[in-house]
Amino acid sequence: MNKEKCTAIYRTLRQRLPAPTTELCYDSPFELLIAVILSAQATDISVNKATSKLYRRAHTPAAIFALGVDQLTPYIRTIGLFNSKAANIIKACRILIDEHDSEVPRTREALEALPGVGRKTANVVLNTAFGEATIAVDTHIFRVANRTGLARGKTPLEVEERLLRVTPEEFVKDAHHWLILHGRYVCKARKPLCGECPIIDWCEYRKKERS
Repeated sequence: MNKEKCTAIYRTLRQRLPAPTTELCYDSPFELLIAVILSAQATDISVNKATSKLYRRAHTPAAIFALGVDQLTPYIRTIGLFNSKAANIIKACRILIDEHDSEVPRTREALEALPGVGRKTANVVLNTAFGEATIAVDTHIFRVANRTGLARGKTPLEVEERLLRVTPEEFVKDAHHWLILHGRYVCKARKPLCGECPIIDWCEYRKKERS
């Protein structure tokens, strides 16, 4: 996709949503970290329902670590892969306490060293909690980037690297949120709502249909 189209897409998305942010509910970098770990293969709605109860009981590394897997599990039982996520969260809390003074680290290397944290989760935390110019590529963004022609790639890493290359600097910080929300509500997986799409004029999807 050429620079003019790319810029037009981001400019349009910014006009519609000047200050985008995550739909996960959190009050601290740590709460965001836990929410993003839980969000793998789960909806933000289901995560928010679980964390709203969990965070009333425990919302720091020490408090959640004190729960242990057995007491943490009931809070997240409605979320997919809850057993492995509970184990990873307790291990991550221990590392945060022992190695980071109970603070969420601000480097990708340190974040990815935490159990349950991969590149996507690290990128979300770096971008959303700390304002870093990163673009986390989840299934929505992977689909939107490939379908629109914005940044085609066979893997999330390829798409991330291409997005970072083609996205003008002024849009990088918010690109993740614009693209994920566009994929979640407009450029849906099974049937994209092309007739409602604000960026249809620049989209390169071969099967797009105007209303």
